[in-house]
Amino acid sequence: NKDDIKVIGIRHGEKMYETLLTNEECAKAIDLGGFYRVPADNRGLNYDKYFKDGDAERNKLTEFNSNNTKLLNKEEIIEKMMQLDYIKERLAEE
Repeated sequence: NKDDIKVIGIRHGEKMYETLLTNEECAKAIDLGGFYRVPADNRGLNYDKYFKDGDAERNKLTEFNSNNTKLLNKEEIIEKMMQLDYIKERLAEE
């Protein structure tokens, strides 16, 4: 019964969302449309270029996480699942 449900809020230590791409990764991420590609971090240990020179254009994106991305609705989830070979094979068995 919905009347028996009481919303008490978030529990102590409970995650609100999953981080999918950090701010630092966003700075180097390549937007490929439906996903981001993050190149390997091959930086050296010379930190002068970060602390002395800087890069004002470094990061135009913000953290990408499950709280600020598009959530699929029921129909979109079904459509996505219907593209999976496993699902197609199981449906063909019936």
